[in-house]
Amino acid sequence: MTDVVLCECFARDGLQHETEFVPMPTKLALIERFADIGFQRIEATSYSNPKVVPQFADASELLKSLQRRAGLHYKATCANVRAVERALADLESGFGVTEISLLVSASEAHSQKNLRQSRADQWQNVRQMAAAAQGRFRLIGTISVAFGCPFEGAVDPAVVVEDALQFRDAGVEHVALGDTTGMATPPAMKELFARLQHAAPGITLIAHLHDTRGTGLVNALAAYEAGLRYFDCSFGGAGGHPAQVKYGGGYTGNVCTEDLVNLFESLGIRTGIDLSGLLETSRLCEQTLGRELHGRVTRSGLNPLLKQAS
Repeated sequence: MTDVVLCECFARDGLQHETEFVPMPTKLALIERFADIGFQRIEATSYSNPKVVPQFADASELLKSLQRRAGLHYKATCANVRAVERALADLESGFGVTEISLLVSASEAHSQKNLRQSRADQWQNVRQMAAAAQGRFRLIGTISVAFGCPFEGAVDPAVVVEDALQFRDAGVEHVALGDTTGMATPPAMKELFARLQHAAPGITLIAHLHDTRGTGLVNALAAYEAGLRYFDCSFGGAGGHPAQVKYGGGYTGNVCTEDLVNLFESLGIRTGIDLSGLLETSRLCEQTLGRELHGRVTRSGLNPLLKQAS
């Protein structure tokens, strides 16, 4: 039994930021390690155009090699209908993912910069992708810059609510709110989630938080207190935006997995993650990228009181 469901995003969101290609066997070993220590959801890869994002040119090869486990969801990001068709082809071949994620931006400027098309065009794209999925996957809708845009500034919460409703109308029942460059505050987090829970009942909300300005953990706690139970995270706080697109000073890292697990477990919030393997996995991620990452507890160790509580 767990109190929260964490999605480990290192293998996709983390690696999209990297310019050096990570070999498929290395990615496979990482994902298998994430599964071994108890993650119920893992973002495994992306069906991106290999010419645009070479890091995921091995998507199908990787998925074909992954061991399937009961109760474990693998997710892949899809940018267009062609990507959904690739996901369906892999599913038909017996090794597809169980979740695909679809992305919109809450601001026009971020949509043009990150997705290279208007919000209206992206929404048409999302509706086509959702229809093309044929009900074969659990669809995860992500709303980027939901708490503020690095190009436009404030984002109207009403736009985020409307986006969530559009996702629901397209058959998307899980919606992640992205604090893309760490602009959220705990009061803003609680207010927006409260509005969504009232306006869009039935949607499972996910907190996709970034630690750009050191507020990832306090915002995660605020989201939990607001009733959220699904969270995205990445070992070492890796990732945040494609290597070709830089904002937030070039650093927009995700909320750090090992620090988030340490916080939740210290509060008695069960994550289901094997603490004995957590820091070892963090160090494996650092070895993969060849540098020290941003996990505090990787350096300091887990809260010693956790051992006493167990």
